Amino acid sequence: MPKARKSQISLLDTPYYHCVSRCVRRAFLCGEENGRSFEHRRQWVEDRIHVLSEVFAIDVCAYAVMSNHTHLVLHIAKEKADALSTEEVIRRWHRLYKGTLLSQHFISPDLRKDLHETQIKTMELTAEVWRKRLFDISWFMRALNEYIARAANKEDDCTGHFWEGRFKSKALLDESALAACMAYVDLNPVRAKMAKTPETSDHTSIKYRINAAKVGKTPKRLMPFVGSPRQKMSHGLPFTLPDYLQLVDITSRYIHPNKRGKVEHSLPCILERLNIEHEQWLILTTQFEVCFKLAAVKVIHLKQYAHNQHQQRVQGRQNAMRLLG
Repeated sequence: MPKARKSQISLLDTPYYHCVSRCVRRAFLCGEENGRSFEHRRQWVEDRIHVLSEVFAIDVCAYAVMSNHTHLVLHIAKEKADALSTEEVIRRWHRLYKGTLLSQHFISPDLRKDLHETQIKTMELTAEVWRKRLFDISWFMRALNEYIARAANKEDDCTGHFWEGRFKSKALLDESALAACMAYVDLNPVRAKMAKTPETSDHTSIKYRINAAKVGKTPKRLMPFVGSPRQKMSHGLPFTLPDYLQLVDITSRYIHPNKRGKVEHSLPCILERLNIEHEQWLILTTQFEVCFKLAAVKVIHLKQYAHNQHQQRVQGRQNAMRLLG
């Protein structure tokens, strides 16, 4: 029986998670099928991801919108949610949901003065519930998937499930797993022959980052890079943007079947810092979902994660030892 989603999220171990949602019966989310194009739905998904990144206290590290599934690498920023005022929590929640009549009165300066003390206390308690949801991955994915499902069903003039029962999530327990998973997500369209290069892969975080970099900007709706992996992971992605772009580009040259060129020079310095061999890296960035089930990390940390999750045995030990050392 699948584990409850809340039991798979452990901020004690990591704030980083890889989430995948697939359409029911592998139906088409986007792309073309039976002469009908659903390509415009990709923009729906990407726009919604950007909106949610501004509402939730959850950072988006990477994403890719595919024909029948979506990939997201998310970072839970609990400290950001804790720092929000009660009013800000309510305003953020109202960007997605109507809230209640009481919450509407609470954030209105003219109407709030007429509220009783018990009503204010009730609203403050409700806001604390909403605050917890703002750094809850399940609520993030719910706000994404329900919105897209309703829009798609309306367009198709039908009802029923659009997505599979639950999204899948994997914990990314160190910077090696994080880098591998981000590259895996960003290169999905390249592996699927939907794009020739990472920078031309539409509706992906890698293209979004590259377009922003071309004009000297940092994308507002993605988690920024902070540099050395020796820094605490909670403050930002532990790589530099140039290193990551070079890493993705070189990896794409090896995995793309239609590419004639082959990179002969040494691997990017980021791989040396993470101490991952060339062959191991290629396996990770082309078979990441297959290699890891619940968590991805070096085996020494995987044991601690299993202990914290009260697992009777360490799942994924062999792949962790083989691929991450």
